[in-house]
Amino acid sequence: MSNNFRVGLIVPSSNTTMETEIPAMLHNRMKEHPETFTFHSARMRMKHVNAEELKKMDIDSDRCALELSDARCDVLAYACLVAIMCQGPGYHQISEKRLAKVVEENAERAPIVSSAGALITGIKRLKAKKVSIITPYMKPLTNQVIDYLEASEIEVIDSISLEVADNLEVGRLDPVHLIDHAARLNCKGAGAVVLSACVQMPSLPSVQKAEDLLGIPVLSAATATVYEILSNLNVAPIVPNAGSLLSGTIK
Repeated sequence: MSNNFRVGLIVPSSNTTMETEIPAMLHNRMKEHPETFTFHSARMRMKHVNAEELKKMDIDSDRCALELSDARCDVLAYACLVAIMCQGPGYHQISEKRLAKVVEENAERAPIVSSAGALITGIKRLKAKKVSIITPYMKPLTNQVIDYLEASEIEVIDSISLEVADNLEVGRLDPVHLIDHAARLNCKGAGAVVLSACVQMPSLPSVQKAEDLLGIPVLSAATATVYEILSNLNVAPIVPNAGSLLSGTIK
């Protein structure tokens, strides 16, 4: 079996973080493990994080999956969490199945990972029934994320919405500030904190630091996506300094 993997990234056109944080985590992993990874992207048009643009963008994900299947990627990751969650509970399962069918109809085969599904799976792998979350979204979109999580039997104790509507500006947010935001969250009774419920909001430099500060597991949409990428490639989901989920201690 090859230890060289092609990771296909289905990316909103204005996203600048997914192709930074996911490769960074996997490159950190390569320092200690034998596998190597390359990254290949296809983009869906989206500039502003609102329900109308997100729904239009989601239609483009089929084209992206088809294009990436031409490159014979070993796994495809659709990483726009709120584009999935704004379409109603359970939509990540519909999206993943649809994209898998697109790949199969192109006579290829690759598992499909969505950041929405990965976040839910990651929280449950941490055995967290209650979480507190930080999002860059306007409050109505944050409420849709909360509804989506709660429909998946994950209670949201508290949330902070940074209310940044321009997706490029979301990508320019300083992840260092997330530590201060996390300190303001009500985490009493929470089994985990979602430091960034968005793959565009940078968070990787602060995930481990926030976890050390709060004393409970901290994850993000990006760390959860990497966990599922690695799991679907049948390699150990371990990345150093990226929180409990990727520590190698989760069974």
